[in-house]
Amino acid sequence: MILSDFWSLSAALLICPLYMGVSVLCEVFCKEENVGVEGGHYTLTKKLEYGSMLIYHCPEEYYPYPALTRLCQKSGTWSPTPHIRIVQKCKMVECPNPLVLESGSVFPSQTQYFVNNKTTYECYSGYTLRGSSSRVCQPNGKWSGGTPICRQDSGGGERCADPGIPAGASRFGSSFGIDDKVMYHCDKGLHLLGSKERVCQENGQWTGTEPKCYYKHTYDTALEITEAFGSAIRESLQLAAPIGDTDQEGKRITVDKAGKLNIYIAMDISDSIVEDQFNKARNAVKKLITKVSSFAVSPNYEILFFASDVVEVVNIIHFSGENRKKLEQVLDDLDNFNYGERENVGTNLNLAFKTILERMAIQKQRNETLFKELHHVLIFFTDGAFNMGGRPEDTVAKIREMVYMNKKEERDQYLDIYVFGVGSDIFDEDIQPLVTKRDNENHYFKLKDGTELEETFDKIIDESKVVGLCGLHRNYDHDTADTIRVRYPWMARIGIPHEDGSFGKCMGSLVTPRFILTAAHCFKFTDTADKIKITIGKNQVLTGSRVILHPNYNIKAKENEGIKEFYDYDVALIELKKDVDISIDTRPICIPCTKETSGALRLVGEEITCKQQEELLLKNPIEEVSFMSHDKERDSNKDQRSDAKLKLQDQRENCIELATQIDGITSDNLKDVVTENFLCSGGRQPTRDHVSCKGDSGGALFKNYDDYRTIQRIWYVQLSSQPQTMCNQASPGPTHLASSPAGSSETSHPDSR
Repeated sequence: MILSDFWSLSAALLICPLYMGVSVLCEVFCKEENVGVEGGHYTLTKKLEYGSMLIYHCPEEYYPYPALTRLCQKSGTWSPTPHIRIVQKCKMVECPNPLVLESGSVFPSQTQYFVNNKTTYECYSGYTLRGSSSRVCQPNGKWSGGTPICRQDSGGGERCADPGIPAGASRFGSSFGIDDKVMYHCDKGLHLLGSKERVCQENGQWTGTEPKCYYKHTYDTALEITEAFGSAIRESLQLAAPIGDTDQEGKRITVDKAGKLNIYIAMDISDSIVEDQFNKARNAVKKLITKVSSFAVSPNYEILFFASDVVEVVNIIHFSGENRKKLEQVLDDLDNFNYGERENVGTNLNLAFKTILERMAIQKQRNETLFKELHHVLIFFTDGAFNMGGRPEDTVAKIREMVYMNKKEERDQYLDIYVFGVGSDIFDEDIQPLVTKRDNENHYFKLKDGTELEETFDKIIDESKVVGLCGLHRNYDHDTADTIRVRYPWMARIGIPHEDGSFGKCMGSLVTPRFILTAAHCFKFTDTADKIKITIGKNQVLTGSRVILHPNYNIKAKENEGIKEFYDYDVALIELKKDVDISIDTRPICIPCTKETSGALRLVGEEITCKQQEELLLKNPIEEVSFMSHDKERDSNKDQRSDAKLKLQDQRENCIELATQIDGITSDNLKDVVTENFLCSGGRQPTRDHVSCKGDSGGALFKNYDDYRTIQRIWYVQLSSQPQTMCNQASPGPTHLASSPAGSSETSHPDSR
């Protein structure tokens, strides 16, 4: 949509009728009549002069209706025209109609849903709820949680899962086999973000991105932007040269120190973007490039401002080589731009894209071989409005053609186009054709007013050293120390010198570059963190800065009840003094109840619950799991994988009953010792499971998902009566495993504590 009402300020002076035979210039002013707003206030960018924008402001949880802004036109009238009958007011934020659930019911049933209204969802008999069982209408006009879907218990024989129907939408298509299509349409007054059409693929996944229907007043929160855009940028920046991780999944732009990443940043400085909004965007850009500079890579930059013309702060052609600008110079150039000195402030959005296209063409002409290796990230800050230069879609198509080189499937990851909607009135329909459309990724973010933008960009790369996907490993084992490291890159060995002169040994798992997850019982009250030595990866030896025990852990909690040792909540974190160096043989494991684990499990939706992950990971009555232990017979320093089977559902009772063979545990107190937090393995059926050994405490109990991603399910507490000679052998004794969304730790016999 071309906005013909946005004219250049050069037209602000009009020719008035002849006065005494001489034509004179007169200024145009709009009247301040019928433009007030009930429950709020308005501001003017240029008082009542031609070209001034009137911006309405409402309290939190309210939005201006029916207009968000008005523009003073050359005729001296406002656009849109204020009406006496339709009173401008602040209306409470409304969320899209949730009464779209198939094969289920929504409570309560209302004609409209406003901020803080809560809905609950129930499925009909024969169907199981997937997604959120309850949702709340939030101040940004979105429902909390994920889209609820009633899934048929029989599965229906469909290749793809039911993709659901988002609130405020209609879906056409109810077959979910290979090549079947579903199409979406939003109710009147809402616009669709995401994919209007999705196709079921052979891999059981839908093409595109889950659609959403939003009102004009809907916006993205800072947290949403941090999670979506932040994770994409973090994965776009590597700390070192590529190490050949060709088996990694997910979005990744690999670059090395030679600078094979081009970042183009374009900021709208037209009249529709007021100075305060521009300053917030500029500060966010400064924060972003400052954060990026802390990496071991050096991207090439193009930074430009655009209105009627383009002002280049940094030209990417001149950025490399001897004339390469330092960070301080770039920041100074950004600061030195004076918003108040702008001229010809119409909006030529297409010219900004054309400038970037020309820069790409020059790079390709100079060195086509190098150009093929370059990854291009375009980041625009605009409201999407334009009144000159033509539509930008054609130029964006040429940019894609230049990067893809007729090999879109192979080169799709070489181009990302992001748009941040800034301004008081954002034109979503004009922005959507410009951004990258890749399955299950978001490249368009709509800001409320830019208030949190700088803080959001500051948080985006707070976890900059998490350069590996959790749980990723090389899936081979040649029974050597090197292959064990890359197959189990999260495995840590922990040495704990005790004050009494004894030396404790435990295992742990790397869950972030700064934290090791292990067992609480590994530590004595007098242990000091700085004496703890952790070995991980290829001989990385680190020390701790503090040990954090689970607040509910108390081994003597039930001593008065005759239970000598109680191992519920037996979990601890070791915070390292410095981050580990992430590499092929040192990576974090996936832990439950995290977004990263949802990605590893290929769960989709706005909010995946712990319950959904549990249902996928622990869905069978008997689940195979593994843990790392010493090979005592061959080499005391050699690690090996040992296997066990969890007894779930109808298998659980018989399994935990075996624990009564252990001293201090009887049928009367069994459930006091083995609480609902515990899972169980061991016994003779269906196989005899391995048991752990002294020194194995704190290690991960894990399962490889799809062979390439490792997920740490639970922490492992053995309550075995078997003698030490049974270590690493198939044992008929019971082994009980305690579940925790925080991770897992493995313990052995009382004498190993």
